[in-house]
Amino acid sequence: MTGPLWLVATIVVYGAARLLHARLGGHALANTVIVSALALVLLKALLGASDEAYQSGGRVLLWVLGPATVALAVPLYEALPTLRRTLVPAAAALVVGSVTAVVSAMAIAVLLGATPETVRSLAPKSVTTPIAMAIARTIGGAPSLAAVFVILTGTVGALTGSAWLDLLRVADPRARGLALGVAAHGMGTARAFQEGVDAGVFASLAMTLNGVVTAVVLPWLARP
Repeated sequence: MTGPLWLVATIVVYGAARLLHARLGGHALANTVIVSALALVLLKALLGASDEAYQSGGRVLLWVLGPATVALAVPLYEALPTLRRTLVPAAAALVVGSVTAVVSAMAIAVLLGATPETVRSLAPKSVTTPIAMAIARTIGGAPSLAAVFVILTGTVGALTGSAWLDLLRVADPRARGLALGVAAHGMGTARAFQEGVDAGVFASLAMTLNGVVTAVVLPWLARP
């Protein structure tokens, strides 16, 4: 398949995944991003396509990713009154969540006997891939390994985050959104928007600011 055909295939697969998600009542296991990714990986394997062939069509989607990320500012702007009323507790939760995500990941990795490079690669797992790779490079980790940890973290968070929040009886959409955004970055934010606009807005805010906090704090906590 040529690049343009892979672009079409990606859009069709994503559309089918959205339909499946709706048919299953928004079940976490039918997460649109995860289902789409798995389907495309399977299709790519069946056709024996190279990464370069797929990426030649995926460049358009990568270009769109920038404007799509910036577009998250629209619901944030619309929710400014709510954000102002909850600014202090939200900021406190964000800082605590960011630091906890880093410290807990590093501590568990050390206890399990991981190498220093693996520990530093795991540390930025809860921020988006570009930021995580840059941080890993700065603190002596492996950027490619950091990207894998980010994807795994987002996948687990999107699949199980809502269930854990239900189990803990967290009902406030603002708190749920903050938790999903801090813990599972973009994939958690996508899941939060499936729960509602308020949850999605706070997840967007948490995802964005978590990247900033982690980029500032982590080089200090995990300097080589």
